[in-house]
Amino acid sequence: MRRCYLVCYDIREPKRLRHVHKVMKGYGEPWQYSVFFCVLRDIDRVRMQSDLENEMNLKEDQALILVLGEDETASRQAATTIGQSLPKQNGGTVVI
Repeated sequence: MRRCYLVCYDIREPKRLRHVHKVMKGYGEPWQYSVFFCVLRDIDRVRMQSDLENEMNLKEDQALILVLGEDETASRQAATTIGQSLPKQNGGTVVI
């Protein structure tokens, strides 16, 4: 079963920040530079967390993984933006 997640992170060092961003691009779509929307199976969610922990300094950095539920459409519609809109999806890929 797949679930939707919103992953946000605050990484204190630029090199680690680039590595974490690269990891996250493999799991989801960027809504902002440090905010990703992910639709993952349970095992992929565990892998993502492990990959993040390997790249982060757990004493300095922080990541939040928020569960949005199983319904991808409802999860996307629950997001409210102020200012510039979220990237539009085009056949499963994000148009930025």
